[in-house]
Amino acid sequence: MSGSLHRTELPQLTLVVGGARSGKSAFAERLIFSTTRPRRYIATAEAWDEEMRARIAQHQEDRGADWVTVEAPLDLPVALGSASKDEVVLIDCATLWLTNHLLANHDLAAETEDLVTAFAACPAPVVIVSNETGWGIVPDNALVRRFRDAQGQLNQRLAAEASLVVTVIAGLPLALKGSIPPLPKAPT
Repeated sequence: MSGSLHRTELPQLTLVVGGARSGKSAFAERLIFSTTRPRRYIATAEAWDEEMRARIAQHQEDRGADWVTVEAPLDLPVALGSASKDEVVLIDCATLWLTNHLLANHDLAAETEDLVTAFAACPAPVVIVSNETGWGIVPDNALVRRFRDAQGQLNQRLAAEASLVVTVIAGLPLALKGSIPPLPKAPT
């Protein structure tokens, strides 16, 4: 940024939702960059193959080196508890976190409640990215239907707790709850 620094104060919890490749992660990063706080990135993805390793590496390169990165594919409450009040936290993403718990056959409702409790206890503002999976057809198998239903329930629970909820479609943010603060221009 040239000129004056943005000094945005984000709410305690912000939810950014959208479809795959909608621009939601890039928008969430712009929210984080609008503050002057040190940045903490909590990653929920696991690199199971070369393509995913390349995606993770590209995300890290795009963010830059001035982030503290915490890998938390399952235990977001512990990762949130390690944040300081001076930081701002980005969790990318709730969908992979939920998938990890689903595949581990954990109690998704209990994990969701633990996560919501951790948000309330976290001393830093948190921006969490999540996929909107409910706009497609009804899946043809029980596991995918269970995932779609759980993702919808998780997003609703996060949206109820968040003071700012933004959906991103085709790279364009739309506030569903609260107001989007002034942001630095997106990189071109």
